[in-house]
Amino acid sequence: MATGISFSVAATDGAARSGTIKTPRGEIRTPAFMPVGTAATVKAMLPESVRATGADILLGNTYHLMLRPTAERIAALGGLHRFMNWHRPILTDSGGFQVMSLASLRKLTEEGVRFSSHIDGSKHMLTPERSMEIQKLLGSDIVMAFDECPALPATDEAVAQSMRLSMRWAQRSRDAFGDRPGHALFGIMQGGVNRDLREESAKALASIDFDGYAVGGLAVGEGQEAMFSVLDYAPGFLPADKPRYLMGVGKPDDIVGAVERGIDMMDCVLPSRSGRTGQGWTPRGQINLRNARHRDDPRPLDESCTCPACANYSRAYLHHVVKADEIIGSMLLTWHNLHYYQSLMQGLRDAIAAQALADFVFRFHAMRLQGDIEPH
Repeated sequence: MATGISFSVAATDGAARSGTIKTPRGEIRTPAFMPVGTAATVKAMLPESVRATGADILLGNTYHLMLRPTAERIAALGGLHRFMNWHRPILTDSGGFQVMSLASLRKLTEEGVRFSSHIDGSKHMLTPERSMEIQKLLGSDIVMAFDECPALPATDEAVAQSMRLSMRWAQRSRDAFGDRPGHALFGIMQGGVNRDLREESAKALASIDFDGYAVGGLAVGEGQEAMFSVLDYAPGFLPADKPRYLMGVGKPDDIVGAVERGIDMMDCVLPSRSGRTGQGWTPRGQINLRNARHRDDPRPLDESCTCPACANYSRAYLHHVVKADEIIGSMLLTWHNLHYYQSLMQGLRDAIAAQALADFVFRFHAMRLQGDIEPH
């Protein structure tokens, strides 16, 4: 690991692990869920509120920040932590996924990706070297190597070609990252749903020697069953003494299944995005507060939850502010969802430490099968 950053596994239960990533800006308890602060903000939340939910680390987005307000401007203002008032660890993605999914008129070459901004059409070039430069300007604690993420389904030939390009870019990312004490660089395994390609990718990354490893190229449309089948073997290809990060996942049942299979870190926009569309996540599943069944209900969204939305407001109130498009609806439901996700992570960590993960997972699924409480 890079100087000043270390990872230790405290307990295992089957393939699942609980542990700690230590950084100069604080410890990250694993398995960890990282709320997504795309443009230097977790939407509808204050940073101190995000911390109050139990989050140890946030994710920032290289693509969005390089376009607006620009990495150079953030650096001049003291770096991303100071800029957004979050003084704990930040992981930044490399920008590769967003270039593929958001940018228009993109052209992929061995050098990198030339693209037009989705904001104003301005022209940009993103390479492994430029991605490392941007993430250094931002000052993130965990930096992701620049990669290409092909959309699935794709032919094995196309996936292999893309993966090998990403491995060449991984070496260039490592070379450009250099020696940065207190900062870590993670490599990204690719290979689609092909076991041989995943193994080839993992070996290439391990030979470069990263501080942690991501399983990339999943949660891109292949479905949960295919994702889990890859996770049944892919984490085992990666060095056991380094953190394993599953990018862009996910729903609570995706998270539980990933942790069972040896994943240490995850991120997803789902809890915050759901909160802005009137959706609340609870142990009983997803609840749509727009539904008329809630309009006269004085009960909290989840009686077992201690977040402000559940402690102080009724389902009837949440239904009202969501239907009226009041900003507080997004604020309360996002806070609740992030609180639920972090409570789920704490439950997983405790279960692994107690060698009781199977029982935890059984109860997790049994509760979801019950569905929402009966209407009031």
